[in-house]
Amino acid sequence: MTCSRRGAAAALAASSLLAVFTTATPASASATTAGAAVGGSKVVCTSEKPGLATRLSGDIAGALDGRQDTSALALYDRGTGTTCELRADTHFDSASVVKVTVLGTLLREAQEAHRKLTPQEVRLTKAMITKSDNDATSALWHQIGSAGFKKFLDLADMRHTVPGSGGSWGLTQITAADELRLMQLLTTENSVLTTASRAYALDLMEHVTAGQRWGVPAGSPASAAVHVKNGWLQRATDGWRVHSVGAFTGSGHDYGMTVLSSGNLTMDYGVATIEGAARVIHRDLSGAR
Repeated sequence: MTCSRRGAAAALAASSLLAVFTTATPASASATTAGAAVGGSKVVCTSEKPGLATRLSGDIAGALDGRQDTSALALYDRGTGTTCELRADTHFDSASVVKVTVLGTLLREAQEAHRKLTPQEVRLTKAMITKSDNDATSALWHQIGSAGFKKFLDLADMRHTVPGSGGSWGLTQITAADELRLMQLLTTENSVLTTASRAYALDLMEHVTAGQRWGVPAGSPASAAVHVKNGWLQRATDGWRVHSVGAFTGSGHDYGMTVLSSGNLTMDYGVATIEGAARVIHRDLSGAR
């Protein structure tokens, strides 16, 4: 296949995927948009549920007000036709949340080769997601390669994500918006990942070890299946990067959120920032059902 044909195929797949995402939270004449200021930026929410956009934007801003870090957030809820964002296109070092994208890339490559994952790939993906094993991630990162990773980003329409150079997968540049697209990709039918591939990824994220189930699951409904992946990284400048991405499915739940943060003095401080926002989101969405 020529480069031009590959590009056309990627564009077609991305177009199909965008159509799925658009219909997941359709706009309507009854949808309303509201915003609330926080830290020099604004939380902007749109919802078809009366009053929900105003309530969510205000509560998220209230939860993040006064926090001494820089955070970004993106949210979708298919049931109420709701989206929210805060600094959703701001770049952050990915830390370990990039591991879900590595998994997606591997699953897509296996699909294209019309094969199942090998026993070694199963072992590595399980360690990478459920235990956040770095050695397993490095092995898969080198296996899929930069070209394979970039191809998946194109197909998934994660257009603002920039792969880390060499073996530095943890320095991949991500945005809250792109990470939310990945959560949407995993939770709805699309042309990029099959039902089996999506189920495999979600199952691993549902079985993350107990010590790593902090972040966006905080305050989630007991009836929801929780799929999560977190990341944390300390660097010499700008303190700790602490991130959490997740999707919540089953029993009438169909939503996801991504919260990224940097400039944290400690990891615990970043976790508290994420969980403060997550709790009000879960509360407001549960109250709107």
